[in-house]
Amino acid sequence: MTLDSQTTAALPQPRFSERRDRVREQAISYLMHQAVENPDCISLAAGLVDPSSLPVEETQAVVQSMLADDDYARKVLQYGTTQGSATLRNQLVKHIARMENRTIDELEIGADQLLLTTGSQQLLSLVAEMLLDPGDICLVAAPTYFVFLGVLHGVGARVIPVATDEDGMQMDALESQLRQLEAAGDLPRVKLIYLVSFYENPSGVSLSAERRSEVVEIAREWSRDHRIFILEDAAYRELRYDGPDVPSVWSFDSTRESVILAHTFSKSFSPGLRIGFGIVPDALLEPLCERKGNEDFGSANFNQHLLARVFEQGLYESHVEKVRTSYRRKRDAMLAAADEHFADLPGVNWIHPHGGLYVWMSLPESVETGFESPMFRQATQVERVMYVPGEICYPGPMEQRARHQMRLSFGVETPESIADGMQRLARAARAVL
Repeated sequence: MTLDSQTTAALPQPRFSERRDRVREQAISYLMHQAVENPDCISLAAGLVDPSSLPVEETQAVVQSMLADDDYARKVLQYGTTQGSATLRNQLVKHIARMENRTIDELEIGADQLLLTTGSQQLLSLVAEMLLDPGDICLVAAPTYFVFLGVLHGVGARVIPVATDEDGMQMDALESQLRQLEAAGDLPRVKLIYLVSFYENPSGVSLSAERRSEVVEIAREWSRDHRIFILEDAAYRELRYDGPDVPSVWSFDSTRESVILAHTFSKSFSPGLRIGFGIVPDALLEPLCERKGNEDFGSANFNQHLLARVFEQGLYESHVEKVRTSYRRKRDAMLAAADEHFADLPGVNWIHPHGGLYVWMSLPESVETGFESPMFRQATQVERVMYVPGEICYPGPMEQRARHQMRLSFGVETPESIADGMQRLARAARAVL
């Protein structure tokens, strides 16, 4: 065979894995495509952080100090470890103690129980991969973080929604689901309970303090022939603007054996650094590290040392306070605009979050908000404003999901643009009501 015939002969199609088919057509990809295709739209959809809040000056100062010492610079520009920088992990133990309003001794953990990851998203993915075989069950709040639903779908998990209210996941509904699964013989497949505990993406609600202790008790009670873990996603914990300051679900796990606590600095400091971390029960630490080692040998070493110096130099808390102030103004602008433009629309209501980046709005049940709906077309094509359809935040068949809700983000736009966007969104709603 000649070289010419080799280069022109048609090759058969590649044969992908089953996992490739499970991760196709995720909603996040569609939303990103829509944002690129409609750059003139006001985005109340993007879950990105405010560009003006990014710590440019703090990062410049720390990087300059890191590179000024040649020996230190070479150390941090080298590979790190799979578990992550011990320097940063020790700083984070102090940080966790501050958030929990406890002393380091009262935490009853050490830096060796922390795992640094490439954003908290990597930790969520690692946990799903290490715990869930195809057909295994994860119980989630309804609605919940739709990107993690994609992760669960990608590993072939069965996702069971649990009803929520203004205090988060309902514990009686959780126990009811567990009883049903037990009666059906499916309890051995239950591996995980997933919670966004602070200012949930998408609903903005927080799990009440009473339910935080209850969910730990429920997980332990139903851990019969194997342990059921709770994965607590605390991505928005530090974006608190008012309301009660409650401890983590993890803090109620006195044995430190049931709760995996996932944190990120993407919202509070910089998403570009891609630093997340988890407090991991002893039984899970080795499997997660082994899997992570197969993927990346360890997350970005330089970035971890950079953040450690941010903490050491006292730059972190002051920056987070600036971030909170900025987002508080934006949240208030969105809520004020909702009061002004939606209050007279029958059947429309929304949640007033105490923190986070989102306002959850419900239209009358007859008004669908999905990508193919008249509401979405009217909003994006006529009024030039984008939102996230609420239906993608639920698992299961489409006909069983609530289809009349919207996740509205105040993260990216200015207060003025948020007010304009809400007015446009109200016009779209009036047009289809």
